Amino acid sequence: MSAEIEIVRTACPHDCPSACALEVERLSPTRIGRIRGAANLPFTAGVVCEKVGRYAERVHHPDRLTHPMRRIGAKGEGKFERISWDEALDTIAAAFDTAAKTHGAESVWPYHSGGTLGIVQRFGMERLSRLLGYSGMKGTICVTPGVSGWQAGVGAQRGADPVEIEAADLIVVWGGNPVHTNVNLMNHIQKARKTNGAKLVVVDVYRTSTMAAADIGIVLNPGTDGALACAMMQVMLAEGMADETFLAELTDFDTDVRTHLAEKTPEWAAEITGIPAAEIRAFARLYGRTAKSFLRLGVGFTRSRNGASNMHAVSCLPAITGAWRHKGGGAFFASFDIWNLDTTLAHAADLADNVTRALDQSRIGAVLCGDEDALAGGPPVKAMLIQNSNTAMVAPDSAAVRRGLSREDLFVCVHEHFMTPTARYADILLPAAMFLELDDIYMGWGHTALTIGPRVLDDHAECRSNLDVVNALAKRLGADHPSLSMSSETLVDATLQASKNVSLADAAKQGWIDCGPDFDDAHFLTGFPHPDGRFRFKPDWAAIGPYHDGMPSMPDHWAATDTIDADRPLRLVTPPSRTYLNTSFSETPGSRKREGRPTALVHPQDAAELGIADGGKIRIGNGKGEVRLHAEISDTAKPGVVISEGVWPDDAFEGGIGINLLIDATPVPPAGGAAFHDTAIWLKAAAEEIADAAD
Repeated sequence: MSAEIEIVRTACPHDCPSACALEVERLSPTRIGRIRGAANLPFTAGVVCEKVGRYAERVHHPDRLTHPMRRIGAKGEGKFERISWDEALDTIAAAFDTAAKTHGAESVWPYHSGGTLGIVQRFGMERLSRLLGYSGMKGTICVTPGVSGWQAGVGAQRGADPVEIEAADLIVVWGGNPVHTNVNLMNHIQKARKTNGAKLVVVDVYRTSTMAAADIGIVLNPGTDGALACAMMQVMLAEGMADETFLAELTDFDTDVRTHLAEKTPEWAAEITGIPAAEIRAFARLYGRTAKSFLRLGVGFTRSRNGASNMHAVSCLPAITGAWRHKGGGAFFASFDIWNLDTTLAHAADLADNVTRALDQSRIGAVLCGDEDALAGGPPVKAMLIQNSNTAMVAPDSAAVRRGLSREDLFVCVHEHFMTPTARYADILLPAAMFLELDDIYMGWGHTALTIGPRVLDDHAECRSNLDVVNALAKRLGADHPSLSMSSETLVDATLQASKNVSLADAAKQGWIDCGPDFDDAHFLTGFPHPDGRFRFKPDWAAIGPYHDGMPSMPDHWAATDTIDADRPLRLVTPPSRTYLNTSFSETPGSRKREGRPTALVHPQDAAELGIADGGKIRIGNGKGEVRLHAEISDTAKPGVVISEGVWPDDAFEGGIGINLLIDATPVPPAGGAAFHDTAIWLKAAAEEIADAAD
């Protein structure tokens, strides 16, 4: 490497559990080269995903938005004309003011999602609602079902430090594909396999890239994880592998739970999961006889109508064996509750009670189409600012989302990097800064470090940060708060000083701050974070969310998935691809080239019955519409299960709309969220394929 290349520390902002500390090659004040993972953060350990490694493709992309624009065509058409920042901000402020005066302040809805996970640049948007009385937002779209299920048993969103995987003798990745979505985790798994001879078991609904690297791969029917977990517990209890002392001292396990689980035999679970009883029994014995067994739970298996109950059942496993006692044992899902940040300034957190209506992020289609239940008894939404979200593509029931965005009586401002499908519906479109052009801090929800992300590059064209836009609008609308006059650097510094007694400059030298609890606390050896200090086999679902009716009172298989019938005989699962992150990176050449085209993986048995050819064009659909893509014949999943990886841009599909058209937005019990991996569909060869076959 030539001496003139400067290496600068920062942090990745993307919606990924790795939340990497980064080292960036700064070639000039406006240009970067390669990006590497920082070696000094134990979880990052010098590793970075291929997407971020070639981030220069994205930050220097010729199609980046560079100046504010006003719509001059129809909504969704994507025709705009250039305007100044002052004109843009004045127009937005006037529209928000008119909506608030005419329909009430709650008719304005600031909307954000995981385009960045920045403490300042994402969640700082909430100041608009808290300072001006606008509608707030329930951020349900990603992890809420999993969070609900983990909370039901464990009681808080934390667990054993994922780096402890290196000390494990058995690692179970359940419902996750870290080769695609958490490559740093795979690095620690491989270290355990090399140094300890640890075995890797992967449980999923298809043979993922992670499963291909595993010692044991277990493919089950979608939505049946609770049955598998219960059968494992039945075997461990029946064969004396349970830690009875741990159960008595640190859980609510009792005779009722024991009697209930005694009926959940591998033979019972085999009928539900599609896994042979002998395979279930062997897995249960391997897990039950390995003291240092580490359970890494993913999001995927929770994106089902019964996802929260499945998470709860699986989270019971280390309580049965007492694996929590050991370094390299226990479980981890997410670390949302360890940060102890003072967000009084950054989020106007002291004014959170000023928000009287919070609308469900996952139900944006229903909200914008005027559904009374989704509107929670308040006025219709008449004005929006959308940041960090390509909601026309990533939200469920995307046809409803687009109908709502098309309303002529709805004013929409979109703040974006590219001309996304959502941006095409904007009345005012603003160019957004990327993470390399601003300052922020990030919660590593897949590990225990708060990562520090100082600015690397000068401003790009006329792009402005999320913070700058929110500050400018709030001041125009008459809000008064100290944060509104602060730069991102100043606000990040103030937040770190208030929270961790450290300046941004000092924190940036290391690049991260460890926020992990000590071993006994992380492993709950002094008690679980419920009032009685016990893990709950008997969850209180009503305390977690309003949609709790019918949920199991103990770990179980809850048959609540989308109904398969003669009209919709197949089940669709839509997991992430390797090189797209939601829709981020779908515009970069390297990602598009690697992914190829939208594809449905169809089991050979289903393909034969439906007359589907490998590589042929197909249509998949349900009552919400249909999507056209290509088939790949593969036995990667069980018969009756169709896998379609990635959220592809509209232009990749014939018909111009992607896979989330088919996804229902009904809230997942008990607290909401979207069932992205639980959709009943029909599948047919496209008309031209049928015609070719006839010829």
